[in-house]
Amino acid sequence: DISSIEIIKEGKTFFWSGRYHNDMNSRDTLATELNVLENFQPIVPETYQDASILVLGNLHPFVQSSVLDQMTNPSTLVILDTMNFWMDNALEPLIEVIKRVDVITINDEEARQLSGEYSLVKAAEKIRNMGPQTLIIKKGEHGALLFGKKDEIFFCPALPLEEVFDPTGAGDSFAGGFLGYMAAHNANDFETMKKAIVFGSATASFCVEKFGTERIAEITQEDLNQRVQKFVALSAVNL
Repeated sequence: DISSIEIIKEGKTFFWSGRYHNDMNSRDTLATELNVLENFQPIVPETYQDASILVLGNLHPFVQSSVLDQMTNPSTLVILDTMNFWMDNALEPLIEVIKRVDVITINDEEARQLSGEYSLVKAAEKIRNMGPQTLIIKKGEHGALLFGKKDEIFFCPALPLEEVFDPTGAGDSFAGGFLGYMAAHNANDFETMKKAIVFGSATASFCVEKFGTERIAEITQEDLNQRVQKFVALSAVNL
């Protein structure tokens, strides 16, 4: 549903450029231009305001907060995506938004920066104490970690690929697969999130195989199901 997309005539779209290291996991940001997003004030359509799941995309914390303020369903599962750019430039408002969300998804480098801890277990505990009950730490080629209440921890491996063409957008693809599974099953318990992470990881594994959205646009539901089974085979073992 793209009915709520706003087009700014002659406006320039958001732009990011970076240089990936040899492992295709870590990167250096070369430029971030907010452009039309700099003054973006999203208006949530009335039909969306009671949504069961809300994803706060990787935008300025003030924008994320304004979206939260427009939601009417107290049971909405709120998931936050953010990055080191906002930690560097808008940390205080970011912390305020984090207090209001249920799930936060970031990569391992960002988790360490936000928490000040090198150990991801300690980082997860510190971030969860900021507000969110659940934390997803994406580790690129090394998979993803899910931290829940108390000692609930789940690890999903990454699928070994012969070649990674372009990892840009893998995080967004992961979020799409994860949230699609959550929405389809209308549940947000830890067991459902574990399965959703596998679907998110499978979706992201397609994204990196070609440039931009090229590979994602090609796949079918059957392709995704087969890829999910490969992930299951990676970690399934009878002892």
